[in-house]
Amino acid sequence: MTATVAKAELHCHLEGAAPPALVRALAGRNGVALPDGLFAADGGFAWHDFTSFLAAYDAASSTMRSGDDYRDVTRAYLEACAGEGALYVELFASPDHAATVGLGYGEQIAGIAAGIDAAETAHGIVARIIVTCVRHLGPARAGRIVEVMRAEPHRYVVGFGMAGDETVGTVADFVPAFAAADAAGFGCTAHAGELAGPDSVRAVLAALPVSRIGHGVRAIEEPALVDELARRGTVLEVCPGSNVAVGVYPDLAHHPLPALLAAGCRVTLNSDDPPYFDTSIGTEYDRAAAAFGLDRATLTTFTATAIDAAFVDDGTKERLRARLADKAEEERA
Repeated sequence: MTATVAKAELHCHLEGAAPPALVRALAGRNGVALPDGLFAADGGFAWHDFTSFLAAYDAASSTMRSGDDYRDVTRAYLEACAGEGALYVELFASPDHAATVGLGYGEQIAGIAAGIDAAETAHGIVARIIVTCVRHLGPARAGRIVEVMRAEPHRYVVGFGMAGDETVGTVADFVPAFAAADAAGFGCTAHAGELAGPDSVRAVLAALPVSRIGHGVRAIEEPALVDELARRGTVLEVCPGSNVAVGVYPDLAHHPLPALLAAGCRVTLNSDDPPYFDTSIGTEYDRAAAAFGLDRATLTTFTATAIDAAFVDDGTKERLRARLADKAEEERA
């Protein structure tokens, strides 16, 4: 149903976007010994809870050892997105993961940028980079990442975000890093309201200069908070497939996406870590349509909201809006 619907996503972890076959190839290229049990019998990644997911994620990410590796992962992911009708993607990149294998920030970002350019040249898809800190690694690391972002600017790096375990530490600890990123002109987003409850969303809204929340779905447990999100116009980067996969909800029938929409929240659809959760941006649109009975107009609204909330420059936004309008016109013809 949704194959012809133009799509966009704002929440995909690049290190978590490499499928098993590419991870195996990178391991061979770089002489990395992968741990036993990383892959399941069907060839996919093996994990059973959030902790084991993080372990599998880190092991797979360790195969990315050069800018060329990041280029190849980026291009492969964006080409797959373009094949499903995506116009625009924002990629979360983790300097902490790169640093673990001795790769510097500049080389990592240059590699991702090369993959972005290659995918746009070949398929017309536009992408930008959100640099993320890892919450459970602490605020000092987050501050150093922002320092490097400011010292080594790149035109494709448009935002700063926080991923990792939202149950560790307090949001207030990260105020200096986010304030510095905001002052430097980077858009800001932070994971909240996934594994932790509505209090985590409220803490982010109170302390950090964010216009978007990664996930945010457990805000539904506090109606006054949902009203606040709608009133503020804060955009939720919702990842239904991911939420079900990690056990936040037992199935899509229990997912709060329809309730968030009904409450007037601004929502986008996203894949998060697609090969780990057996999903893609196209699959997310397909599943939303099927599970929630959403029509093409609503699906297109997800895309329009993502473009409006993107951290990209205004000129690029206008070009993306024009492409979205052209696509909608083609469907009506």
